Amino acid sequence: MSSKSTEKVGSSGRFGTRYGVVVRNRTRDIMNVRRAKHECPVCHRNNVKRVSSGVWECSKCSAKFTASAYSPLSKKDTAGATIARASQVDTEKNGE
Repeated sequence: MSSKSTEKVGSSGRFGTRYGVVVRNRTRDIMNVRRAKHECPVCHRNNVKRVSSGVWECSKCSAKFTASAYSPLSKKDTAGATIARASQVDTEKNGE
């Protein structure tokens, strides 16, 4: 029977017991975000994959664009979307 030593730690299991748990967990989270499929800003389908550091490409419409190294959304973009969503909710509550 083979062991399931990387069930919890995922891709950071390759580090074994080295580097500390915080560093391994951060590495795992970053790699999960990087490998995930993201929404294309052109065709709005979940087909965007990372080509290289900071370069992203949609496999559906072949649109290439630059963004953050590990995510096609920068922190500024996600913060702006959060603020916009919050203001939209406030507007809806005030309108009712």
